[in-house]
Amino acid sequence: MRSSLRLRLLVIILAPLIALGLAIGVWRVAEARRMANELLDRNLMFTAVAVARDVALSDGDTISRETERLLSEAAGGLIRYHVYGPDGVLVTGYAQPPVPLSRRLPPDRAFAYYDAIYRGAPVRVLRLRNQASIGGVTGTYTVTVWQDLAGRNAFALALAMRAFAVIATLIVAVAGLVWFGVRLGLKPLTDLEDAISRRSPQDLSPIRRPVPVEARGIVERLNTLFERLREALEAQAAFVSDAAHQLRNPVAGLRALAEAIQTARDLPTAQARAAEMARAAAETGALAERLLTLERARLGAGGERRPVDLVALIAALAEEARQRDAAAGVEVAFAAPSAPAVVGGDEVMLREAFVNLIDNAFIHGGPEMRHVRLSVARRGGEITVEVADDGRSVAPELVPRILARFGQAAPGKGAGLGLSIAEAVARAHGGRLEVPSPVAGFVVRMHLPAAPGDA
Repeated sequence: MRSSLRLRLLVIILAPLIALGLAIGVWRVAEARRMANELLDRNLMFTAVAVARDVALSDGDTISRETERLLSEAAGGLIRYHVYGPDGVLVTGYAQPPVPLSRRLPPDRAFAYYDAIYRGAPVRVLRLRNQASIGGVTGTYTVTVWQDLAGRNAFALALAMRAFAVIATLIVAVAGLVWFGVRLGLKPLTDLEDAISRRSPQDLSPIRRPVPVEARGIVERLNTLFERLREALEAQAAFVSDAAHQLRNPVAGLRALAEAIQTARDLPTAQARAAEMARAAAETGALAERLLTLERARLGAGGERRPVDLVALIAALAEEARQRDAAAGVEVAFAAPSAPAVVGGDEVMLREAFVNLIDNAFIHGGPEMRHVRLSVARRGGEITVEVADDGRSVAPELVPRILARFGQAAPGKGAGLGLSIAEAVARAHGGRLEVPSPVAGFVVRMHLPAAPGDA
């Protein structure tokens, strides 16, 4: 599933904000309920005091209009009252007060809040004891006021919902601001995406548009990728061009030989030309194989990297060279340490590289060459394979030419790919190819990093 950076930022920012808002909302609702109950209890006290005052002033006959309005218009609903004298006789108010849920009310306190039942409905009650003289009777008069819990709860809920609505509005407003801010903050990235999507496949030029500091690293890596891709495409185009150029003449020669076979005067002539055609086809195939080997080595497209013992590999190649070129009168010597010299790499590619170095000596060494020496040496964490001969030498200024593709110090046999293949394989394995300038002959060294367990 594709993930959205915008959605992820919104979730990261808004989730804690919403959770905090909900927690504050729950706390604020509970706090609103508590404050509402305190306010309504205080209102009961004010009402009880007002009733007690009016009863004392009117000798129990009536209460003032202000007190009546206070009873009827109280927050949380209608407040009822009941007043009885020291002898328990009703003075004024409702005939029956609420029945307390708890029978153990403190008798010596001036006032007390408690919950009760009135006509089957739960109510909140305040009982107030007051010393007064009414109608010539002096003593403790008890004023009881009460209010339905349903109305009180509705009032408390209204306060709580008002507070919650404010918090919810703030959360929605902040969420909108965050969404707008995230969208505005991601606009440089969306602009960058649009700019890249509008590019043609042929446009690999660097991205030069201004980007935020946080995206600068991505753009730099994209530019590096574009540069590498451009170089790879240019190298591929050069390879195709070089391959076409190098294969043109051999293919033309094969076509000429085929035509010569068709026009041969007799069977022996046709057979001779067919043999020449077979040799030419083999050389053309070898050239194509070397071109492909060079390209695979340059791209690092080898097989699985495994430990390779260069002592055993070079010893086997030296023996093959002795048997193959025994008639040429060239002595092939081999020198190596007794212990294995192991590198991590693709054995097929390494073998191809060393075969090309050995073939290079036999092809370009000249008729005066009599000795070829193969050696393996270890120097610290590096293993060096050297191929030296006593044939033709190469001037130092010509070394870059012979390392280039199809490059030769002087026109001669071969395709000029051997050293290029060896250098590409060395680089693909983290090593390098060195062509020193000896007093006589020709020397080439391949330096490769030793395997971690063999260094």
